[in-house]
Amino acid sequence: MTALIRRKNQDKRTSNTKNPLMPSTWTIVLFLLPAFVLYTVFMVYPLVQALIFSTYEFNGLTRGDFIGLQNFEQLFSRYPINEQLPRAFTHNVYFFIGTMLIQNTLGLLFAVLLHQPRFGKRFFRTIFTIPYLISPIVVGYLWSLMLNPLFGPVNNILRDIGLDAFARPWLGDPATALPTVILVNAWMWIGYPMLLFGAGLAGISDDLREAARIDGAGNLRIFWFVELPLLTPVIGIVTVLTFIGNFNAFGIVWALAGSDGSPGGATDVLGLVFYRTAFRGESDSFGLASALAVLMFLLIFTVSVGVQTWFRNLERKIQ
Repeated sequence: MTALIRRKNQDKRTSNTKNPLMPSTWTIVLFLLPAFVLYTVFMVYPLVQALIFSTYEFNGLTRGDFIGLQNFEQLFSRYPINEQLPRAFTHNVYFFIGTMLIQNTLGLLFAVLLHQPRFGKRFFRTIFTIPYLISPIVVGYLWSLMLNPLFGPVNNILRDIGLDAFARPWLGDPATALPTVILVNAWMWIGYPMLLFGAGLAGISDDLREAARIDGAGNLRIFWFVELPLLTPVIGIVTVLTFIGNFNAFGIVWALAGSDGSPGGATDVLGLVFYRTAFRGESDSFGLASALAVLMFLLIFTVSVGVQTWFRNLERKIQ
């Protein structure tokens, strides 16, 4: 009995002893402080300012009287923004759906193909990840040159191989402009979901795959019934990030189609509407643009939280 009490006291003293490898609270705060300050200055403060500005009348950059929700009402009643918003929102939805189907499907495919050790694995991973490390403006301008109907290599290659009927002004035709922008955007970002899916596949124990092979499952069945369900958390993260990125799309669309969403607004998105309203609108448009920014934030935040919650519930059911 005495030995048992002595052992309990010793365990208690051991548990109260501070781990020498654990950094102090002040050390943790010191390392987190720069990121917290940057996030507050460049993310939280502008958002709060936009919320405040959206409730005021503006004359240029001069803030006027408090007008409550009138700026939000004018978004849906004032021409031409009341016609541009539904069209731009629809294009953002197409942008998101197209990116999910192309970018993330191919990203998952490439992650599966590059998961097993094989020759050139690091080379192909590097090739796929380089585009999204480049500025969207640069990528957009390069692709606009390649898709030029007069001297662009895309149409020249189609003509050289006898497919003249498919050579067209890709960014000048309203029927092909938005799909072309979606394809360029998917090409640029395909490496990002590929890396996330690759990390998810690497986190799956090989014992599960071996157990499935012992039961007679092939590679396709192992992927469908073992790997894909266990990738649910990664799929949720990729879906949320894709939604946020596509509803904030601006740089790639601006570089390919201009600030007006040419041709004829066929590539117009919410980011371009915000830009035109804030910097090319009337003298009182600053409050209107702030109201649009607040609505975009509420939309993105609400949908992102909802999608995350749905995927977490799905993950619990799988487990």
